[in-house]
Amino acid sequence: MTPRTPSSGSDPKQPAEAAGPERTGAGQPPAAPAKKAVKKTAAKTAKKTAEKPAPAKKAPAKKATAEQTAAAKKAAAKKTTVKKAAEKAPAKTATKKTAAENVTAKKTVPEKTVAKKAVAKKAVAKKAVTKKATATRAPARTAPTAEVTATGQEVRPEIPATAVALSQEDRDRLVAGTHHDPHSVLGAHRVPGGVAFRAFRPYALGVSVVAGDRRADLRHDGDGFFSGALPLADVPEYRLLVAYEGTVVETEDAYGFLPTLGELDLHLIGEGRHEELWRALGAHPTVHQGVSGTRFAVWAPNARGVRVAGTFNFWDGTGHPMRSLGGTGVWELFVPGIGEGELYKFDITRPDGSHTLRADPLARRTEVPPATSSVIHASRHEWGDEEWLARRAERPAHEAPFSVYEVHLPSWRPGLTYRQLAEQLPAYVKDLGFTHVELMPVAEHPFGGSWGYQVTGFYAPTARLGDPDDFKYLVDALHRAGIGVIMDWVPAHFPRDAWALAEFDGRPLYEHSDPLRAAHPDWGTLEFDFGRREVRNFLVANALYWCEEFHIDGLRVDAVASMLYLDYSREPGQWTPNEHGGRENLDAVAFLQEMNATLYRRVPGVVTVAEESTAWDGVTRATHHRGPSGFGGLGFGLKWNMGWMHDSLQYMSHDPIHRKYHHGEMTFSMVYAYSENYVLPISHDEVVHGKGSLVSKMPGDWWQQRANLRAYLAYMWSHPGKQLLFMGQEFAQGAEWSETRGPDWWLLDPNYGAAADHRGVLDLVRDLNSVYRASPALWTRDVHPDGFEWVTGDSADDNVFAFLRRDADGTPLLAVSHFAPVVRPDYRIGVPDDVPAWLEVLNTDAARYGGSDVVHPDPVKPEPQHRHGRPASIRLTLPPLATVWLRPA
Repeated sequence: MTPRTPSSGSDPKQPAEAAGPERTGAGQPPAAPAKKAVKKTAAKTAKKTAEKPAPAKKAPAKKATAEQTAAAKKAAAKKTTVKKAAEKAPAKTATKKTAAENVTAKKTVPEKTVAKKAVAKKAVAKKAVTKKATATRAPARTAPTAEVTATGQEVRPEIPATAVALSQEDRDRLVAGTHHDPHSVLGAHRVPGGVAFRAFRPYALGVSVVAGDRRADLRHDGDGFFSGALPLADVPEYRLLVAYEGTVVETEDAYGFLPTLGELDLHLIGEGRHEELWRALGAHPTVHQGVSGTRFAVWAPNARGVRVAGTFNFWDGTGHPMRSLGGTGVWELFVPGIGEGELYKFDITRPDGSHTLRADPLARRTEVPPATSSVIHASRHEWGDEEWLARRAERPAHEAPFSVYEVHLPSWRPGLTYRQLAEQLPAYVKDLGFTHVELMPVAEHPFGGSWGYQVTGFYAPTARLGDPDDFKYLVDALHRAGIGVIMDWVPAHFPRDAWALAEFDGRPLYEHSDPLRAAHPDWGTLEFDFGRREVRNFLVANALYWCEEFHIDGLRVDAVASMLYLDYSREPGQWTPNEHGGRENLDAVAFLQEMNATLYRRVPGVVTVAEESTAWDGVTRATHHRGPSGFGGLGFGLKWNMGWMHDSLQYMSHDPIHRKYHHGEMTFSMVYAYSENYVLPISHDEVVHGKGSLVSKMPGDWWQQRANLRAYLAYMWSHPGKQLLFMGQEFAQGAEWSETRGPDWWLLDPNYGAAADHRGVLDLVRDLNSVYRASPALWTRDVHPDGFEWVTGDSADDNVFAFLRRDADGTPLLAVSHFAPVVRPDYRIGVPDDVPAWLEVLNTDAARYGGSDVVHPDPVKPEPQHRHGRPASIRLTLPPLATVWLRPA
């Protein structure tokens, strides 16, 4: 493997044993000694090693007396004062010293001397060295003392090798990746007589320490370990020169820094209450103690050790072990000199000693799938949506116009990036009049066919369409166009990929420890352990992350029902009741309550939407209000009305002649319409997997199918609740949706013969949104019974439904839907007697939409004739398969 540029790490091809002999380099240009070490041949290295064995293997030398030692040092100091010529010795002469001379010179360099005096003392030290110089060393356990020369400079005695080199136990743990505190043994540390420097640089040929005007080559202790010492009173600011084959890297020492996480961060993480967890964990380019680099932190409480591997160290994390921060389970390391764009993963040593390479659970950027690495990222996007954010909290979502266009981003316009989508999607959605878009998928996922519902990168927008700032640019563009952004959020489960969350640190961590609770029976995935506070923290912070960092306006929470019930899709014997003997997942209930309460507290104007398919009591009730079931509300803002969707589509699929026998499928929704704050969803789930597109569900010929679709859409827009429509259905796409090709935009091509039929439906959707937003009666009282009145809900033989919607002031809008393929002239509809005339504001049978144009251009006046229990009525000619809206003229 070819070594990288100086920002790279070590060279994985170079064996640790190839390290050259040590040399001192005080007073030399910083890179010179390291480069010479690289150029030494293997023969010379072997010869030097034979001449001077490694310190750990030396036989004990004869001990000199204290008097002899002191006399020798005073003599050396005296010579320093008289040999002025030595001060002018050129720096390059130092490179010619033998390995033995270098070791002794390093140990006699006095502290805090100017550059010229350092050169002079090196010359004196060179003369004093003999082959038996080691005999002058102080005993290893003798407390060293310092003496002062005639010039007042301090001279410290030699530092014992045993105080410098790593113990075998520490070496073994670092090599195996099981050291919990590498900073305690690597880096610079005070020892008796000075400061010891230790480095672990696999594949390096040599390592030198540069501290101010001093430089010392560290001794290679084998296996990539280097050590040495300087006779200094305190740990200095220093840098490392690391020589590899063909290059020398100058860098700060990663093991010379304090932790990047403070006590408050660790306390909140331990409590499971760190609401900005993404700021503490993950990878963050930063300046720490005045040095630029990246700080890494990961939660892995079961790990025996964690290391960082990436492009900066050739994917060998051996030389970058992380430290464990107390009992929180968090591992941390600041790596100087690396920044944005570098790829990384965490090399985790499992409890059984095996290793696993994992993507960062809090990575803010990932590689483009199928690649799986995390990417160091720092945002530079400057937001321009201040006006939108200030305005969105003026009215809660359930009392505001709220019509949603659901978009599968990769296939809406296949091939477009986030920034290219920003040029087209906002304009299209604004033209159609939708108030919001709902985006799927957003969070990173390995399999495109999952549509983003099997997430591996919970904190990273999918890299398929660009980087996180590109996604922010899209959200910003939608906001500046006046369009809110909802994203699909998937906290219920995650896939089993071996590089992601599953058994992250060797044991169940994010998933439940009970296999029956962990395995999702339907999707082959794993369910989160909602009872573990750190897991809840991971998910609650994730919800906040998207809303605060990406300005997301709402979260549509997927698969809520699967979270709420312990027996969801499980047979008897496959689940265990809760502490009260029930089937409710109390941990999931607590998580959803905490998530909603926290999100609404911190993010003004946000809305959460539950995709919940059962009759759970209080999905959209406040968390502090208890219902008949005894549970507090879940705290959502809105809930998908799956019952309405299922029943109404079932009714529409019947041939009109049979619809009178299924009339209740359309009226039943009003029995429970005010039990929750509802969204009426025609989502992607209804137009895939053989279900066909929305228009293809309708009976009859092509004209009748389109007429049924238009009447149904207008019925949906006038029914209590908010609206959601999946892309492609707005122009009556005939084929069911496929993520590989997206909507059939060619149907709108003017050169296509039936383009007018599809454009007619598109024009209707635009007008539905326009009239809807201009008619408060259709949205202000969506969740209040006084906002709706049946006119006739029992005209089954006629396939007619008529009702009034009212705004806060009581102003009505009359909606009449006729689901029979015949014209009914002079059909009498009961109306309030206080409205002098009614004006048609929308008719789905208009010619411009592709209908038969049975319309009412003139105001319709009531007659004093009782009908449907009302004192007045109007006569309408009901168009075939159509919905008509009228308001007071």
